[in-house]
Amino acid sequence: MKKRILKKTKIIATIGPASCGERVLKTMFRSGMNIVRMNFSHGDYHTHESTMKNVVAAAKHVDVPAVILQDLAGPKIRTGDLYKEKITLRKGRVVVLTARECVGDENRLFVNYAKLPREVKRGVTILLNDGKIKLRVLSIAGSEVRCKVVEGGEIKGRRGINIPDVSLSISSLTEKDKKDVKFGIQHEVDFMALSFVRKASDILELKDILEKAHADIGVIAKIETRDAIENIDAIIAEADGIMVARGDLAVEVPPEDVPLLQKMIIRKCNRVGKPVIIATQMLESMIHSRVPTRAEVSDVANSILDGADAVMLSEETAMGEHPTETVRMMAAVAMKIESGYPHHEALPIVHKKEKTDDKMDVVDAISRYVVSTAYDINARSIVALTESGFTARMISRYRAQQLIVVMSPNERTLKRSMLSFGCYPVKIKAFKYVGEAAERVRRTVEREGFAKKKDTIVISAGVPFGKFGSTNTIMVREV
Repeated sequence: MKKRILKKTKIIATIGPASCGERVLKTMFRSGMNIVRMNFSHGDYHTHESTMKNVVAAAKHVDVPAVILQDLAGPKIRTGDLYKEKITLRKGRVVVLTARECVGDENRLFVNYAKLPREVKRGVTILLNDGKIKLRVLSIAGSEVRCKVVEGGEIKGRRGINIPDVSLSISSLTEKDKKDVKFGIQHEVDFMALSFVRKASDILELKDILEKAHADIGVIAKIETRDAIENIDAIIAEADGIMVARGDLAVEVPPEDVPLLQKMIIRKCNRVGKPVIIATQMLESMIHSRVPTRAEVSDVANSILDGADAVMLSEETAMGEHPTETVRMMAAVAMKIESGYPHHEALPIVHKKEKTDDKMDVVDAISRYVVSTAYDINARSIVALTESGFTARMISRYRAQQLIVVMSPNERTLKRSMLSFGCYPVKIKAFKYVGEAAERVRRTVEREGFAKKKDTIVISAGVPFGKFGSTNTIMVREV
């Protein structure tokens, strides 16, 4: 029997200079890290390859899956270099944004988006440096956009630019991203996060590249633009998961809107069984401190109570002074909240959905009754027999009290299931018959420590086995 951290909420930790060593990665896995995020906005391929090798080695040593999420940089619009480290843009002054490359100063700044003069108009608001500086467009002439400084402040070179009121024509996949995608395919990452998604076609563009390469990689849509909020239903339908990237989102929309948007996105994802990640500044004070603020603890807790599948650490583990302690703290918060999770509230919330086709109605009914049956008979575990992972995701959205043991012969399916709430993967040999499957499940859950002799388990599967989306069977067995 294996000893496990029985935590349902998944923790994604960003790996960087503070955490890329094999020894640190081992302690992070032991402390509750489930998925490694590699941020391709930074680093080179040699560094990424070295980190991946360490992740695989550390996971093998700790006996957990090595699940890697590659976060693509995306089309971040930025200012150029400055003539000194930082300058001050003063309120009321005029500054020119130009598409012609130059060294910036207090009067003129280079912007790395050539279409900017064609896509903005007079009166549009432009935000610099994560929204700290606010400009208003006065006029456009050729390659130059003349702006008035409405809110001033200090700015360094290569700072981000946001234009919330304009739907830009820029693609979510840059040329750099396309090279990074090839690298990710070659190194068999499990997920790719697409930055600055605006519409469903952005997801389809990346999926088309993956399909042509015969790469079974999940696509996570990062929600951080106003356009993405307006197109959220179509984006959720096409993506394999959603990340609520609250940093840029809180620049694109008023920050007071973000909590309700977070809840809305989680609710929509829960209803259709798409994993949802909450990210940005969750335990930011732990970059330097060993103790989080009370507000940060509440943020993590409320994200879980809202229905998040995963919570994510960024600079806290990539650059922070206490990467392992930060993971351990997040895991402790998750386990405490899960111990009092209002499981009974998830069933009616998820079930309030529009009528779908008959096939989905069967899947909805079976997955719902798997969870309610497990509750009624006080089952020890729920087992999802699945080829694609679909069965497990449909059950996971109901937030069962029991762990969901995901059994599949498909290695990629098992690793992808690590993103879903309460799911733990176990590889089994392929099977053809119900009786054969049930007997193999009984032996496996006992061996893996998910149940003991005389415990009751609930098994869900699709018959015939191996057919995608055919969840239609529920079985109750004693171990």
